[in-house]
Amino acid sequence: MEIQELVELSPLRVFDESISGGLGRGNLGVLVSRHGVGKTACLVQLATDKLFKGEQVIHVSFSGNVEHVVNWYKEVFRELSDGKPIDDPSETYSSILANRVVMNFNQEMPIEKVLNSLETLIDHGSFKADAVLFDGYRLTLASETDLNQIKAFVKKLNLEAWFAVSPEKSDTHIDEYGVPETVRKYMSQIDVLIGLIYDEKIDKVIMNVVKNHGITIPKPTGVVLDPKTMLIAKA
Repeated sequence: MEIQELVELSPLRVFDESISGGLGRGNLGVLVSRHGVGKTACLVQLATDKLFKGEQVIHVSFSGNVEHVVNWYKEVFRELSDGKPIDDPSETYSSILANRVVMNFNQEMPIEKVLNSLETLIDHGSFKADAVLFDGYRLTLASETDLNQIKAFVKKLNLEAWFAVSPEKSDTHIDEYGVPETVRKYMSQIDVLIGLIYDEKIDKVIMNVVKNHGITIPKPTGVVLDPKTMLIAKA
């Protein structure tokens, strides 16, 4: 089986269809839920899909634990390739990693400095990124200026940017689609918003499109996150 077949058969093609073909360059996408629901797993699977397609990805972690992120990639690749007739899984994994960079920043670092570091890597380094994933960034504490800087950055460099976000306070109200009230104030600057919420009846994490490029009528994406494998699957 070729990597291209994994791309074509991926449930992420259903996910892309649910957001009008994908996030698109110059846009901000947000995966949001309570802590521990599976946002990082989703983020890594989105990134791995891009790596399979030959795109270059920067994974920006604010957790302080880069090894944890690296292990997520290993586990997602293992699950995706398990049982598939890939000629040399180890070689395949090594080849796609050439298109990934993992960076780690302290939560207290101003976003302007984070973006400057990314731009230096992209513009003056040898890594021409197609997408940047912000894992654990405290979006709900960001200012309007912070969001405007991020938006300007992704437009200037023609990137896709995905964020994995949770509320900072445990008592924050979360609606039926998995979206905390503290994210609502950023709706005008978010292009695609995906809310994740666990449904114990089916033992799956439902992924809802809450905003889709200007459309704000919530609907299921057509895919779910399986808490056993932590992989996105067709609903």
